[in-house]
Parts: sequence; structure tokens; C-alpha cells
Amino acid sequence: MNLFEYTYNLVRQIPPGKVSTYGAVAVALGDEIAARAVGRMMNQNPNADDMPCFKIVYSDGRLGGFGLGIEDKIRRLHQDSIQVENGRIVDFDNVFFDDFKTTYPLKSLREEQIQLSKKISLTDDFTDTKTVAGIDVAYPDNEFDEACGACVVLDYKNMNVLEESVVFERTDFPFISTYFSCRELPLVQKLFSQLRLKPSLVLLDGNGIIHPARCGFASHVGITLNIPTIGVAKTLLYGNIQESQVIIDSECRGYAFSSKKDVRPIYVSPGHRVSLKTSLEVVKHFCLTKNPEPLRRAHQLANEHLHQRR
Repeated sequence: MNLFEYTYNLVRQIPPGKVSTYGAVAVALGDEIAARAVGRMMNQNPNADDMPCFKIVYSDGRLGGFGLGIEDKIRRLHQDSIQVENGRIVDFDNVFFDDFKTTYPLKSLREEQIQLSKKISLTDDFTDTKTVAGIDVAYPDNEFDEACGACVVLDYKNMNVLEESVVFERTDFPFISTYFSCRELPLVQKLFSQLRLKPSLVLLDGNGIIHPARCGFASHVGITLNIPTIGVAKTLLYGNIQESQVIIDSECRGYAFSSKKDVRPIYVSPGHRVSLKTSLEVVKHFCLTKNPEPLRRAHQLANEHLHQRR
């Protein structure tokens, strides 16, 4: 779904003389974790006359930002009979609106993740590891421009490049932590469909089972495309580290791994059709630097092509 348009339509529901908050819109989307994404979507709003993003403020009545400048936000609020003093909405509780008509799309997406998690296999389900792909996506400054997805396939033994693939596509879902697959899965599907050589394993820049619903980006991709996948993340999304293991609900779901001393770890977890043990072994093999070679090269390729388009 296009979450940008869905969010903008929520904001259009705010009546004259009323305001709402980033958090209230996030709750209407189905998860308060989306509050920051709501802020970014308001900032990226292409038409403040058509979609009244100036009506979105902080929960304490502070105005927040506005792409056209704070003075213009105040002007628009005054035109809507909303008073501002000292950078805050006057009589905030009486002008606050949160009675949105919504289907709570993020709740549905979380339920989908929970159902998909029941299909995850943590058994090595492939014949060999001769070819391993890395997939990464580079984003433009403006979210309404096309993102660049890149896939690089290497041979396992010598790490020679066997195939490269690049696609451009506009994303219709903002970055929201724990909903990463909703943003990048369409690009991955398009990339994978273009490959002549289908790799034995795929490394993805994201998490596998290190996830609140036990189904992160790499797991979602693995189940959707029915391919063996491994997640490699730069930051710890969820869980606690105990002796280099990522522990969630008393279960080891992955590893914190550093290729060298004094280098910040990456977080490795199986996505689908790969075991915990093999996930770590594959990533270790490819880590000539901090990040495994398939992902490092895919990252470079995506950014090179995105830069060429600017």
C-alpha cells in the first residue's frame, strides 16, 4: 500500500480549527513507533495547500517543524482560527483532534509478520554455497524520487563478481523501524527477477529473526521468494547481547560479530532456510572489512548509480 497517501488522507480528516500530533497520526496508522516517520512525511509533503501538514504539532502543543518555515506555519494556523503564543498552540486540549477514521494498516502488517514467522525454517535448505548475493538499496534525499536497488552475486570461494543488477523505483512506504520489508521488498523482488544466475544464498541489509515479530526484512524476503536468506544489520534492532549472542525471549536469534578488534559489530541473523550456525559462518567468510563483501559491493553499486542519476 502507499502509506504516504494513506497518512496524508488521515491528516486531511482534521476539521477546521483543530490540530493533531505526530503521535496521534502514528496511532491512527496502527503503531506509535511511526511517529518519527509521520514527521518526515509531513516534511516531504509536496503541497501544503492540498494536505494541511501545518496542523500536525507536538503532543505538548509545541509547533514542530514546517518545510515552508515556522512563520508560514503560524500564518496558516491563524488563518484556520488556531492561536499560537510563544511557539505553542493556545488551548491545545480543546483544539486537539484524534478521532480519525482508519483501518490501522500497520496493525495488519504486524499481524502479517507474525503469521509469516510461523513459516520460517532455520534448517540449511540448499545444496551448496557456491554463489552468494548481496542486496542493498540507496535512497535519494527526496523520498518522492526513485530509490536505487543493487544486487551483486559473488562466487563463494574467490569472491569474484559473477553478476550485477540495478533497478530504480519510487518507494511508497517510509522508513519505519520493524516495518523495513514493507519499504524494500518490491525493489528486492524486481532485482531478483532480473538475475540470470540464481544465487545459493542472499545477504540482505537488515534483520532476519532479530525482530519483535521474529520476522524481519531478510525473513520476509526469504519466505516471499522462497530463497535462503541471511540478515546483516548495522545496529541492534531488538534483544540483548550475551557473549556475542543476541538473546530475545531466552532464545538465541543471532550474533554480534566484529571482523576486527575495536570495530563496531554487525548483527547477523538467519532469515529463512538457513541455520544460525551457517548464517554466522557465511558472514565471517565474506568479512574482509567490517561488512561482508556481497553487501559492501551492492552498497557501492547502488550509491554509484544513484549518484549518476542526480
